[in-house]
Amino acid sequence: MQRLVQNRLVKSKSLLLPAAIIVALVTLVVALTIGRYALSFTAIARILWAAMSGQPQPDITAATVLFELRAPRVFAAFIVGAALAAAGAAYQNLFRNPLVSPDILGVSAGASLGAVLAILLAWPLAALQGAAFVGGLAAVVAIVAVGRLVDQRNTMSLAYDRTLTLVLAGVVLGALFSAGVTLIKSMADPDNKLPAITYWLLGSFSAVGVGELKFALVPMLGGLATLWLLRWRINLLSLTDDDAKALGANLGMLRLWVIAAATLLTAAAVAISGAIGWIGLVVPHAVRLMVGAEFSRLLPLAMLIGGTFMVAMDTIARSIAATEIAPGILTALIGAPMFIYLLARGHQSSNQPQRGQP
Repeated sequence: MQRLVQNRLVKSKSLLLPAAIIVALVTLVVALTIGRYALSFTAIARILWAAMSGQPQPDITAATVLFELRAPRVFAAFIVGAALAAAGAAYQNLFRNPLVSPDILGVSAGASLGAVLAILLAWPLAALQGAAFVGGLAAVVAIVAVGRLVDQRNTMSLAYDRTLTLVLAGVVLGALFSAGVTLIKSMADPDNKLPAITYWLLGSFSAVGVGELKFALVPMLGGLATLWLLRWRINLLSLTDDDAKALGANLGMLRLWVIAAATLLTAAAVAISGAIGWIGLVVPHAVRLMVGAEFSRLLPLAMLIGGTFMVAMDTIARSIAATEIAPGILTALIGAPMFIYLLARGHQSSNQPQRGQP
């Protein structure tokens, strides 16, 4: 009986990835039809057929809306959600803590500080992405440095909690970077730069076009490819340092590559969409409860669910009211209660005795 239950669980887990792919494709297609200028499935099919066959477009306006406005925005929302979920999964494995995310660690705040500084100085998009990466990387380096400093001073304390230290360090450094963002806003031109910074900080995909997508795809694909190539070795980070070294892992180099890839993903996402929270925390945590912490299963499913969730939130944000709502507001409204539920569920399941235990 127990073996039958285990076989069913394994089979159900193996169906999660195909199901997530189907749901993602359906969500993307439905999102293309929704907006101020409604597009039917038939109209989209005709536009795509005309584009592939080289025939004249049956409706120039609809084709322009689809290719220049709707499709880039939907695709941007998907890759941003996928990137944030992948970065969150990598950080959680790196720090051995399911409560870690780019937001809590201060990486998003650091990337936002770099991006806001680039907006103030009127830098081009490529330089903005570079500044966001440097800011996010500085946040991770600062958190690791604070963690090591506290480790050295509390190695003999029985009450010391390294995970709590990292989280608190991330919260404090995130507040420090947010103060830097506020300082830059106070220095910005109120007629030009300040509205651009404020609008960008709200988080939105309305200004994303084909050009922005091209800039963002290169660092995102680089970060995702790095995590995928290291997917087997990343599992070693869940072991103790001695056990991982005994298996031949170069932990210093491995951590460096994971930090660089996850920070690059976060910075690229922040650069084109602004600071959008909760996806990097909730999605990997939920996927881990479904398929476990094995990274080769965790990463693709987290990316698909994160991208689908972000597309759904952006579609609702641009269609629920007369004026567009920042998608970051919806991710917080839905993500916070969902995370509380997942946290309570995970804690309850961890406290349940296994078979054969008292």
